[in-house]
Amino acid sequence: MTSAATTPGVLDEGVTRTALLVDFGGVLTSPVLDAFAALSQECGLAEGEALRLLTQDEQARSALVEHEEGRLDDAGFEEALGAAVVRAGGHLPDRSLLATLDAHMELDTAMIDLVREVRAAGIPVALVSNSLGSGCYDRVDLDELFDVAVISGRVGVRKPSRRIYTIACERLGVAPQECVLVDDLEHNLAGAARLGVLGVHHRDAALSAPQVRRSLGLPVPATS
Repeated sequence: MTSAATTPGVLDEGVTRTALLVDFGGVLTSPVLDAFAALSQECGLAEGEALRLLTQDEQARSALVEHEEGRLDDAGFEEALGAAVVRAGGHLPDRSLLATLDAHMELDTAMIDLVREVRAAGIPVALVSNSLGSGCYDRVDLDELFDVAVISGRVGVRKPSRRIYTIACERLGVAPQECVLVDDLEHNLAGAARLGVLGVHHRDAALSAPQVRRSLGLPVPATS
C-alpha cells in the first residue's frame, strides 16, 4: 500500500506534521494559469499560448530554467519570452511581460491568513518558490509571514528538485518527514514526496486550509 507521504495531495490522518512549506504563485495568489491566460490576451495570442511558449518554445523554455535558477535576470528572461511571443504572431504589451503577469496575480488573503495562523501557533513556515521576476514578492512581507524564504533564483535550484526542499528543511531545522507542502503543481508535490514531505495539492483556500490544519494538528473550524 502506498503511504500518503509519497502520494501528492493525500493526507495521512494518523500522522501530524510539525512544519509547513508553502508555494507562492498559485497558492498565496490567484491561479498562475489565469495570469498567463490574461498575458496571452494582452499579447494578442490564443488563450494558453503564452504558457505553451514556456514549455514548447526551446529558447523561451531554456530562458525560464535559467531565470528560475538565478542564471538569467529579469531583462534577459523577458527578452527571450518576448521574442517567442513575436515569433508566435503576438505583440508585446505596453508594460513589461513580468509586470503584466504580476498585475494579474491577486493575493489570496485567505491563504495568507492561514500562513499567519500556522506561524502564530508556533509552527515553523518556509516559503519554497520558483522565481518569476525579482519583484513578484514585493506585495508581501516575507519576514512577517515566513521563518525562512527559499527562492529558486537565490539558491540556484528550482522545484521539483529535491534539493530545494532539503534546503528549506535544513534552514527550518526539521526533517522532510516532519513537513507538509502546499503547492498548486502536482510535479512539485511529487518531487517533495520523494523525501517524505506530505503534499496538499492546492486548488482553493476552502479545500486546502482544513487539510493543512489537520495535517499540523490544528483545530479545524466547523465552517472550514
